[in-house]
Amino acid sequence: MSNQPAHKIKLGLTTATIWNNDGNYSVDITRSYRDGQGDWKNTSSLFHSDLLNAAKCADRAEIWISQQLSTR
Repeated sequence: MSNQPAHKIKLGLTTATIWNNDGNYSVDITRSYRDGQGDWKNTSSLFHSDLLNAAKCADRAEIWISQQLSTR
């Protein structure tokens, strides 16, 4: 995978990060939170309240990837 993501989709605290590895796409879905010191961190563990945004991020990621593949 490259060092930079191909695209990011953010809804609330949920982010889908899309990676392009020579035309093979992968997606990481994470949730942002603040730790005890107030620093922003990311986790792949989602709360029930994050699931709708995660599903929307996944849907939008699939659409974005499909558009990239159709322009080949």
